[in-house]
Amino acid sequence: MSVRQALLALLEQGPMYGYQLRAEFEQRTGSTWPLNIGQVYTTLTRLERDGLVEGTGADDEDSSHGAIYRVTPAGRDEVSAWFTTPVARTQPPRDELAIKLAIAVTVPGVDVGAVIQQQRSATMTALQDYTRLKRGGRAAAPEDRADMAWSLVLDSLVFAAEAEIRWLDHCEARLRRAAAQRSTSTSTSTSAAAQGAETPEARR
Repeated sequence: MSVRQALLALLEQGPMYGYQLRAEFEQRTGSTWPLNIGQVYTTLTRLERDGLVEGTGADDEDSSHGAIYRVTPAGRDEVSAWFTTPVARTQPPRDELAIKLAIAVTVPGVDVGAVIQQQRSATMTALQDYTRLKRGGRAAAPEDRADMAWSLVLDSLVFAAEAEIRWLDHCEARLRRAAAQRSTSTSTSTSAAAQGAETPEARR
């Protein structure tokens, strides 16, 4: 998730304080990814350093919010490039669940099946929560962009949860096949060893 570009895109709509930016970001994403105000100001400091935003003096009527930030022409160019460039999949973000299962299958004594079952249960609960939110929310009208934004984020969460459940089912099926193959291989090896151990006298 690019907080940097998201904040720039919000600033394109007009100058804002850091607290306003955080509120706008969370409103449009349904608070799915809450931002720490420190993260907002750290990002703004870097954007200012890179010449993408400029901070001006606080409004005399309300100086408690600190500087007001405005996007620069270079910042507008970066926002345009962000919206027109596909999100790269060559370096996918670290997936804690995938890492956990990859390590679990290599560590002796770990009940990987139990790990999968626990995660499936947790993901199913999350999916049910997302589904209830979708049913409880009002349909986003074409002109209601805030509702539409939250609806799209919620759809993404639903699809991701559904995909995760399918992947867990796939992992469980592969584990079962591997266990069956090991069992068959062990049985074959045992049988062959038993036959090889027969003495010539036993064959008569």
